[in-house]
Amino acid sequence: MPPALVRRLPGSEGGAPLPRLYRPEEIAEALGRSAWWVKDRARRGLIPHTRVGRAYRFTAAHLAEIVRLHEERPKRSVSSTTASLEATSPPAARTRAARPPGPTTAPTTGRLRARPPRRTQYETVA
Repeated sequence: MPPALVRRLPGSEGGAPLPRLYRPEEIAEALGRSAWWVKDRARRGLIPHTRVGRAYRFTAAHLAEIVRLHEERPKRSVSSTTASLEATSPPAARTRAARPPGPTTAPTTGRLRARPPRRTQYETVA
């Protein structure tokens, strides 16, 4: 890149170049989300960002961190989990182990009753 096109901090001779700042719309396009989603997450402090005045701006490092924050890894290796289930349990037990446990309370035999309303329609405040 020609030296004239590299942006540098004012007053710094040969200093580090300024990072490129991306708008929320550009980050949203890269992530496959909406610009509203990006701005909302930045406003709530859930993703890294830079505020320039009232505008949200993002660097390439911010984008990489956002991707890393939302990355999901497998909890266990699929092959080792299925191999251990097949080796230690019969087929009927395997299907029960895969299901989440049921409710711990006994089912009620009576009729269900609605909760009383939290507010009445014409409630007055004293």
